[in-house]
Amino acid sequence: MRRRMLAGLILAGMMATGACASLGARLYIHTGPPAPIYERYEYRDGYVWQPGYYRWDGRDYHWVSGRYVRAPRGRAQWVPGYWIEGRRGWYYVDGHWR
Repeated sequence: MRRRMLAGLILAGMMATGACASLGARLYIHTGPPAPIYERYEYRDGYVWQPGYYRWDGRDYHWVSGRYVRAPRGRAQWVPGYWIEGRRGWYYVDGHWR
């Protein structure tokens, strides 16, 4: 009986997670992020600088430091993530390769 309940709960959680992801659900936060921290970086041949950003952990914002990464293809450009203030609060748009 317990195994069936546990299996049912796991299945329900997986279905709910999939449903939210497929709907493009956003996490809205009522307070905006602090001003970004300036990070000094230098040009490195073959690498792209991905700037740091504030991440929400459920209670507060925490700074995630920038880093150097190799581009996935020759002329790929990194588009940094950014915070947007919408009608329902603040939400984060992930960075991506273009």
